[in-house]
Amino acid sequence: MYQTGDTIKETLDTIQRNDIVLPGIQRGFVWRPVQICRLFDSLMQGYPFGTFLYWRVAPDNSDKFNFYDFVREYHERDNPHCPRLPRMPGRQLTAVLDGQQRLTALNIGLRGSMAWKSPRLWWNNPAAFPERRLYLDLLWQPEEDEELGLKYRFDFLTSEESSEGGDGKCWFPVEKVLSMDGGPSMVRWLLERLRQEHVDQAYTTLDKLHSVVHKEKLVAFYEEKGQELDKVLQIFIRMNDGGTPLSHSDLLLSTAVAQWSQHDAKEEIQKLVDEINKIGIGFTFSQDMLLKAGLMLSDIGSVGFKVENFNRENMAVFECKWDDIKRALILTVQLVSNFGFSGQNLRAHNAILPIAYYLYMKRPGEAYLTHNQFQQDRQTIREWLIRSLLKSGVWGSGLDTLLTALRGVSKQNGSGDFPVARMREEMTRRGKSLAFEDEELEELVDMQYGSPLTFALMSLIFPFVDLRHQFHIDHVFPRSRFTERRLRDAGVPDDKIDGFRQRVNGLANLQLLQGPSNIEKSSKMPAEWLAEGFPDLSTRREYQKNHLLEPVPEAITEFDAFYDARRERLKTSIGQLLGR
Repeated sequence: MYQTGDTIKETLDTIQRNDIVLPGIQRGFVWRPVQICRLFDSLMQGYPFGTFLYWRVAPDNSDKFNFYDFVREYHERDNPHCPRLPRMPGRQLTAVLDGQQRLTALNIGLRGSMAWKSPRLWWNNPAAFPERRLYLDLLWQPEEDEELGLKYRFDFLTSEESSEGGDGKCWFPVEKVLSMDGGPSMVRWLLERLRQEHVDQAYTTLDKLHSVVHKEKLVAFYEEKGQELDKVLQIFIRMNDGGTPLSHSDLLLSTAVAQWSQHDAKEEIQKLVDEINKIGIGFTFSQDMLLKAGLMLSDIGSVGFKVENFNRENMAVFECKWDDIKRALILTVQLVSNFGFSGQNLRAHNAILPIAYYLYMKRPGEAYLTHNQFQQDRQTIREWLIRSLLKSGVWGSGLDTLLTALRGVSKQNGSGDFPVARMREEMTRRGKSLAFEDEELEELVDMQYGSPLTFALMSLIFPFVDLRHQFHIDHVFPRSRFTERRLRDAGVPDDKIDGFRQRVNGLANLQLLQGPSNIEKSSKMPAEWLAEGFPDLSTRREYQKNHLLEPVPEAITEFDAFYDARRERLKTSIGQLLGR
């Protein structure tokens, strides 16, 4: 049944009272900040808002299903999920089947905040996630050739950024419009902040925002009144399976939610994603990886996201094995973290799944992470993982059939040691050999700082560095010394400056250092830092030998000779490790 709709303010009030809720089959909030800004711009321009689909849940059934609240204070690391609501027996509820992202965007923009990770900061650093709220620049005027067709400038800003307006900007906190009655309160707010000549323009924009939120009946919807969850699930899938708004895995998770009987599938999977992403210095695993892990470790089908793999029988097996799957995945991520990997350098998330299946079958317990009994097995897994990450194309096309085949190898292996020889044979048979040709070795030795593969390669070359604690990929010759002016002042000839600058980020000028050592080194030249850090000559020479740093010149003018010599040593080492 079609309903003409409510205002945005009325709808948000209904959400706040938990009269409008989210059913368990819904995925989490996935919109980016720019999408929220564009939605508000579209509303201001009068573009169609889209029709919503609601499920009217009868009071007699309201305590039979799991329902969730809308995200309000979004935090990418600490609060990315919809909070679960308590049971509400005898309550008339309206559950959203289509329109969650738009309603959540309105809820965040008008009542909440967003905090996402700033670049170049560690995931476990609290300062990496500054809180930002939605603001509207009341004085912004678009250029005539504005590419995106925007007429209003919305942006998520910190409180400090919002106060940096100057004469050309007037940042209005969008959430404040909810408490404004109309003209007089808006005029008072503007007069306190703007010169008289700017008030008219700013008032026109602010009044439009007020009208969009308080007056215009924009939230129109269709309403489904049937009470059978299977029917509601089919409607949900039909509404969302036609395009990109929902990934196929989202729909399959919704199917699992509807079919698990003893656990809340959505809550369990979200909790596990959060838990493993907080291991070590942080990962960025997704529900997609968790679902694929569930298929693989449950021995279901072909590990593919196919509807037939998510039938009721298979989901019963998945649920029955869930606790063991969870333990195996946590142990796997702890192991990979001990190898030094994190969300910043683990390029292919699905690469850990054969390891997870192996540990699921072996069931060694947490002792596996540290006990000497498993040291060689850990080393074997580590080398296999790094090889697979460095080899181009291994975790790309044909992923599902490869994972299914590797699962078969581990299953035949039973509780023996990691079957690396059989794994490599099976991968070679499928055109995914882990041996490296000369051309590939040349590409590896010229790898650059900032590549997600650089850490994997360096950890293979220098396995003695303890990677269980914070470490840095450090420049041997400090990058800060490679400006044109500083190179010229140091005596580097003009015809060599460009070459020096092109090489400063190359593998031959990189080393792995523990975090404190890197802080101590700072911008010191390598010879100076080595002399201070290793005053004992024999200890210093041992360090240089291990890190392939013999010799290290005193002057930066000899950087090219150092680079060429170390590159050859690295190439030899990489060839010995991978060229077989």
